[in-house]
Amino acid sequence: MVKIDQLNFAYHGDRRVLRDINLNLQPGHIYGLLGKNGSGKSTLLKCMAGLVFPTAGACLLNGQNTALRSVGVLQELYFIPEDIYVPALSPEQFVNNTAIFYPRFDWAQFVHFLQLLEVDPKRPMNKLSYGQQKKAMVAFGLATGTRLLIMDEPTNGLDIPSKIQFRKLIAAAVSDDRCIVISTHQVRDLDNLIDTLLLIDQERVTVNVLVDELSDKLIFGFFDDTTGLDVIYSEETLKGHYVIARNTTGKYSRTDLELLFNAVVTGNPALLEILKEGGTHV
Repeated sequence: MVKIDQLNFAYHGDRRVLRDINLNLQPGHIYGLLGKNGSGKSTLLKCMAGLVFPTAGACLLNGQNTALRSVGVLQELYFIPEDIYVPALSPEQFVNNTAIFYPRFDWAQFVHFLQLLEVDPKRPMNKLSYGQQKKAMVAFGLATGTRLLIMDEPTNGLDIPSKIQFRKLIAAAVSDDRCIVISTHQVRDLDNLIDTLLLIDQERVTVNVLVDELSDKLIFGFFDDTTGLDVIYSEETLKGHYVIARNTTGKYSRTDLELLFNAVVTGNPALLEILKEGGTHV
């Protein structure tokens, strides 16, 4: 599906943002791309969409270089940027002008998504709130039927009920022939949604791991007493020690992406070593 091969990117030839990125993204997965502000998340997404050009390496979609922006590539990907621009058209008018570029666009599905997200299909989008505009574009992106759907900070501007509905729609939209990549700094918005975690730190993808594998290797939770636990990372809270520990008992705990993110960006060597084990990639 998506192959990123030795991709490097630098602004104006001197400020490097991405270094030696190698990824293989497969259909049937929802990837969550996390990283600190300025880590290169948005740049990597734009490289995937062919909107910026790497200084070395390439991003391929079904074997085609996305930077060439061929018809075959454009009809198979849809990119929702963090800062969206909407024309003075209603969602219905926008579809009439744009859906023709996407051979598998589903009009009925689009209307259904708008209803679920409570967006008026007849009101000009430039008259909508930012959150409503974002929801209209998410609905359109889901309805395009593209094999690759890329979203940069899609939950910005959404209230809590809308974020819940967003997660439901994304979970229902993934299919065996579709790959979804979501970047966000609001880590909790991806809880119970993504199946694969990608984390950018210091110009590289330092973590590429299935979320289910994390629960086999690690325990997340609050503990008053950590005696007997092989603690890898801990944060002090009013509830006690919020820890990541080695899973030596085989018990299941829900993966806390925010706590994991905090641990990884500290450069925790024990955690990074665990993530290298048993089929995970760092």
